[in-house]
Order: sequence, then structure tokens, then C-alpha cells
Amino acid sequence: MNASDRTPADLLRSALAADPARPMVTFYDDATGERVELSVATFANWVAKTANLLQGDLAAEPGDRLALLLPAHWQSAVWLLACSSVGVVAEVGGDPAAADLVVTGPDTLEAARSCRGERIALALRPMGGRFPRPPEGFADYAVEVPGQGDRFAPFAPVDPDAPALTVGDVALSSAELVERARADGAALGLGAGSRLLSGRTYDTWDGLSAGLFAPLATGGSVVLCRHLGELGEDGLAQRVESERVTLTV
Repeated sequence: MNASDRTPADLLRSALAADPARPMVTFYDDATGERVELSVATFANWVAKTANLLQGDLAAEPGDRLALLLPAHWQSAVWLLACSSVGVVAEVGGDPAAADLVVTGPDTLEAARSCRGERIALALRPMGGRFPRPPEGFADYAVEVPGQGDRFAPFAPVDPDAPALTVGDVALSSAELVERARADGAALGLGAGSRLLSGRTYDTWDGLSAGLFAPLATGGSVVLCRHLGELGEDGLAQRVESERVTLTV
């Protein structure tokens, strides 16, 4: 990756320039049997569309706080990179009542209603499907995002030293996030072409790092598994082989 990259969005741009066709996120939900594979190019396209939604339709600005109430999921990864692209602070599991806007899954709709700003809901259905009936008081992400532009340019440059992410008791600027992700990747032995399988949740830094940022920072990719406990030892061994996993956490 480019040594001058100082934001997660920079890392994604470098990954796109290096090899847009390689896998970026392969997502499994072992409670439903869902599998989604996103190349760097496809992932970056989702990020661009989501960043345009965030900056344009939702009028989010650098420094705004977004409460992200989503599980470990490929769409959660998209939102994290979209926030980085705009300069919005992603507060993973944050208090919606104290946030400028909220992004929620179907299981946290009631908590998300306390947000006084814009509210976006994700059904988390296979292939990014819509809610059968949109939840009252929320915009359905799957309805709003397809018409957004495929290229994104921020209205204002993102400051690498400004706050970018909070999760639990960890608060990081963009530059600190990139530095920490690189260090985590090095400690795990990740490098270009590495395939890390993670069953960790996204409610801790370790889960976010393994499930997105460390592979991104080191030129690798992630096999992100939700409900991995449903799989069993034999199923896990088969997945490691079929997905050419080089490391499991």
C-alpha cells in the first residue's frame, strides 16, 4: 500500500489503483446461508454511492457524528469507508440521541429513533435487499443508494488528524486509525494477497481491525463471517480451504 495514505479512504483508493479485480470483502452469514463477495472495485463503488448519499442527500459534513448501529456485515464496512470519505465520525454502537445522524439495522430501530437528525435503516437482507415495508421515520438505504453517483469527491478535504472513529473506549483520528491498522496487520503477519477469516464482531477495535482495516491497510482481504458458531469445525475447515484463507482469528 502507499506509505503516504493517511485515511481509510486513501487506503481504498490505493487498493483500487493496485488491483481493482481482487477480492476485498467476502461475507458469510451462517445463520442464513448468505455469501457475498465484493472485489475492490465493487466495494469502492458501494462506498462512493454511500458517500454521495451521506454528503448530498443527508447533508453530512466533516466532524458530524454518525451512530452506526450495525453488526459485522459487508454493508457496515461500506458505511465505515463512506464516513471516512466524507470526514464524518463513525461512532460504532454510539448513542443515537447524541449523534447528528444514525444508521441502523433492523434489530436496533427503536433505539435509533432517539436520533433527532437523519435516520437510515438497513434491512441487512441478502444482496442488499429492501425492507418489505420501510420502517416509519427512516429512509431505506436499499431504496436511496442505487441512484447515487458512482464517483465521489468530498466538498471539503478530509483532515487526517481530525476524529474519525470511536468504538468502545477507543477514539482515533484517520491517521491514527491507519497507523494502528498497519501495526495490527504486521503483528498478524498480513501482507499483499493475505486472506484473513474473521468471526469477530464489529463492536470492538479488534473486531473492526481484523474484519476490515488491517487487511485493507496491508493489501489483503477479509472473509467476514457472521454467526460463525453455526458452522461447525468441519464446515470451517472447508471454508478455509475453499476461500484460500491464510489466517483465522
